[in-house]
Amino acid sequence: MNRQRGMSSLAMVLLVLMLAGTILAGLNQQLETFSALVRSESQAMRERAGLQSSLEWGKVQRWSLEPELQCRQASPPWRVCLRLLEEGNVLLIAGKGERRLWRSGHVIDGRVRFSPHGWSDFCPLKENALCQLP
Repeated sequence: MNRQRGMSSLAMVLLVLMLAGTILAGLNQQLETFSALVRSESQAMRERAGLQSSLEWGKVQRWSLEPELQCRQASPPWRVCLRLLEEGNVLLIAGKGERRLWRSGHVIDGRVRFSPHGWSDFCPLKENALCQLP
């Protein structure tokens, strides 16, 4: 009889260990998933900060009124372009790949002045082709 109690206790301990192992494996998988999400979000935040920084950098540059489209390298891989539009309007575009920010402005007294209302994360023009980086 003692021998049977020992075997059932051993079986119970093994069952608990198997359950604990399964739970730990599930928790580990969940941790890996959340870690990947955090890495992805951190990368997106770094890219957004770089994009906004490039736009601000472009805002303080001295842009000439010729040619119609001018581009400068802010800090690799970010580019900033100024597009002169009709009626003295300008559009500052900062970006890389598919990520872009825009800021509109005007030519006043022969100098480019940008809107105090901030940047836009969508193309402010009707013609989407004018909002692209060359």
